[in-house]
Amino acid sequence: MKETCIIQLNSFPVQTTLKTLLKDRTTQKNIIWATNSYNELGQQYECDKQITIDSLSKLDSLIIQPRITKKSSEKQKRTRKYAEVFTPSWVCNQMINLIDDSWFGYKGTFNTETYKNWKTSENKIKFPIYNKTWKDYVELNRLEVTCGEAPYLVSRYDSSTGTPIDIKNRIGMLDRKLRIINENTDNENEWHKWVIKAFQSIYGYEYQGDNLLIARINILMTFVDYFENKWHLNPTIQELEQIANIISWNIWQMDGLTDRVPLSNEGENTVNTKCKIYNWKDKKIVLYESLKTKE
Repeated sequence: MKETCIIQLNSFPVQTTLKTLLKDRTTQKNIIWATNSYNELGQQYECDKQITIDSLSKLDSLIIQPRITKKSSEKQKRTRKYAEVFTPSWVCNQMINLIDDSWFGYKGTFNTETYKNWKTSENKIKFPIYNKTWKDYVELNRLEVTCGEAPYLVSRYDSSTGTPIDIKNRIGMLDRKLRIINENTDNENEWHKWVIKAFQSIYGYEYQGDNLLIARINILMTFVDYFENKWHLNPTIQELEQIANIISWNIWQMDGLTDRVPLSNEGENTVNTKCKIYNWKDKKIVLYESLKTKE
């Protein structure tokens, strides 16, 4: 594979928002590495240490990159220790299609599946006649558990090959919402309003800090991609920060077995290590575990 950086830490959108992208909203600190992959680089890269702008600035640009760029030995180690296995985009597409087929009431809404690939539907997406609108679809809440680099949410590249995916052929759950918005409004204020709602509606959690940061960057850069594609302009710093703030709440670091921040002392029965997320509709912070008890 060509040695180009899929994840560009020094790009303007990432550098502008990196302080926010590193935030852990539960601990009010930064996310932690939560992996032994970088221990040999020094004390500040140990498993329980926070990821900081300073620690990232000292790394080679090819280190914090998607799984596909890592050595086979490193992939195997991460799979054994953390059960890290990433899903090819064509499989993600099939699974998301099952959800959309059910919601829309017909098959092939966004694309037609082919052998380990898909053919994007060219026509404007049609909505069911029974009280379902494009706005309803945009506001549907979607969660990717143990999200890794977030391939079910956004599909800037195929996580199993590293191949970039053209914006018109993307299949992530957020990508689909953004396509719907593009097809239904050309008013910039309305477009921005519904894009914000789309970002507020997608969630994901991940254990390892490097994967989480990559997921957050992928989602941020998805906003940049669609903004530039739609308006042929660069988003402002304020717009980037608004999206980064949403991402820092919605894509969070958690041990999915405990609903707590990774490496929390389970003997400490304290609320502050139980993961918090933001309910954007009710405008309040909630414990993630409280949502699991609801039907």
